[in-house]
Amino acid sequence: MEIKERQLDIIEAAGTILTRSGVGGLTIKNLAAEMEFSESALYRHFTCKEEIIISMLQYLASSMDERLRSAVDKNADPLTKFRQLFQSQFHFFNSNKHFVVAVFSDGLMDATSRINETTIQLMDIKGKHLLPILQEGQKKGVFTKEIPVKDLLHIVIGSFRLQMFKWKSANFEFDIEKRGTEIIKSLLKLISNK
Repeated sequence: MEIKERQLDIIEAAGTILTRSGVGGLTIKNLAAEMEFSESALYRHFTCKEEIIISMLQYLASSMDERLRSAVDKNADPLTKFRQLFQSQFHFFNSNKHFVVAVFSDGLMDATSRINETTIQLMDIKGKHLLPILQEGQKKGVFTKEIPVKDLLHIVIGSFRLQMFKWKSANFEFDIEKRGTEIIKSLLKLISNK
């Protein structure tokens, strides 16, 4: 996805507003004030609030795909790859809370079908990187074969999403990287062969 520099500035300002005021606070008027320019200047880059949110989510999806590709050592064992993938995610979101707000804001997923589809793309990208790790782990006897790999994928991604939702709901008041490490250990105990 190609985003121009000014569009990225707008997305980051929208993220600041989302983190501070939630989706309700993200208006073109508030965004123009945050950017210190006119509302009409915003419309040169985005046609509406929905387009800004979709661009934010698409940017997140694109950067996540690239980041996860480089975060995982292809020569590592499945357990290490699993840890690397999720540590990368927890670290990234710890520094970019506005993306968590965008993904988990009340009513946002159901706001429009385009926003909903873009949010689902995020989960698909994570699945694209996680599924081969789980498959390799099952093939090598590291992860349980008692649960179909697609179900393992849902369990793991669901656990991650629940933790991120709890973090957002707690106003980001706990250390997500520390808690994330605990979740990773627990998940690996659940899915690993004993």
